[in-house]
Amino acid sequence: MTGRRVVVVGGGAAGLMAAGQAARLGAETLLLEKMGRPGRKLRIAGKGRCNITNTAPLPEFIAHFGRNGRFLRQAFSQFFTAELVALLEELEVPTVTEREGRVFPSSGKAGDVVDALVWWAEECGATLLTRSQVERLVVERGRTVGVQVSGGRVHLGGAVIIATGGASYPASGSTGDGYRLAEAVGHTIVPIRPALVPLEAAGDLAPKLQGLSLRDVTVRLWVDGKRQAETSGEMLFTHFGLSGPIILALSRQVVDALRLGRQVVVSIDLKPAIDDRELEAQLLRDLAATGKRKFRTLLKGLLPRKLVQVCADLTGIPPDKVAHQITAEERKRLRMWLKDFRIEVIGYRPFAEAIITAGGVDTREVDARTMASRLVEGLYFAGEVLDVDADTGGYNLQAAFSTGWVAGRSAAQAGQEEKEARNGRQG
Repeated sequence: MTGRRVVVVGGGAAGLMAAGQAARLGAETLLLEKMGRPGRKLRIAGKGRCNITNTAPLPEFIAHFGRNGRFLRQAFSQFFTAELVALLEELEVPTVTEREGRVFPSSGKAGDVVDALVWWAEECGATLLTRSQVERLVVERGRTVGVQVSGGRVHLGGAVIIATGGASYPASGSTGDGYRLAEAVGHTIVPIRPALVPLEAAGDLAPKLQGLSLRDVTVRLWVDGKRQAETSGEMLFTHFGLSGPIILALSRQVVDALRLGRQVVVSIDLKPAIDDRELEAQLLRDLAATGKRKFRTLLKGLLPRKLVQVCADLTGIPPDKVAHQITAEERKRLRMWLKDFRIEVIGYRPFAEAIITAGGVDTREVDARTMASRLVEGLYFAGEVLDVDADTGGYNLQAAFSTGWVAGRSAAQAGQEEKEARNGRQG
């Protein structure tokens, strides 16, 4: 035994990894989960398929986290993609790598990952208690001594790891408990907001296009008239606005801009594979080939059905106009619209529809090498409760697993060092 108990608060990806790692190193480990079973959010990750990590090299991987990505370098240097995949293989959960380096369990079942990690944590010696809601941290003289759960019971522990997740998908148990616990003992919480979240659009364009999925398009983000970001891939129109992978990838910047009261516009390039000159040449050929047929006939060859009338409305070209009567000015308007279809964004969906949470425990108050609090001795953090978030693609789950591994290891090793120090003094 390490000489002190490790209490892990939260049984998600980070918590299970922390508990298993601490127990494997010999620490008496207690994992407290407030829901009826652990890993509820992990079970629905990646639409139930669980995109656990990504094969991107470390510099590229970190870049997906934006400005706070550098905080994770130390954790990733200790436990990264190869180590995670090897652990799952050891637990008889083989993986497969798909497009863009995304790694999934070969079975395509997130539940296999959860079940394996629960079994592993308990096999390593961790004790799991469900329906255990932690109400507060018990701190004496700047040092963690345990946690108090609903009903008043106190679980003693010389080390406490907060791995409660964020505030997204609250039905899974992620309701922001960790922020409250951390703030109560003096930690700064960077304001939380939804991330990887669908966006709400102005006007009635989105409802008209509801259900339309656009593949291989480029989306550019404009904030107060200045271009901020660009990404390519697939997007989706919904009854309220915009969703899909590339919209979610841009949503972090959109949310922050909207919270500052800035104007946000999304520009869709429907023909990103060709430049303006090539598109002009294509339109001239198509118009000549269409001849006496109507403009809408030309559009049906250029666009998905739902976009035909929208294009006619926004370019001001009557859909019944004969193709060879299209003027140079009208052709220019069509070309510009195809390369710059603009939609104003006026809001974003709530936490219940966000994949992750941005904001959280300020990383400047956490030791990146150990995940230990710089303010409270014996307190550690892991996972989404920290102010780190990334794009879709497996990056966020790897961060949860890596910080959980480091926190569990650090808590156990610190206890062992304390025990050795006591024995030395007694000797």
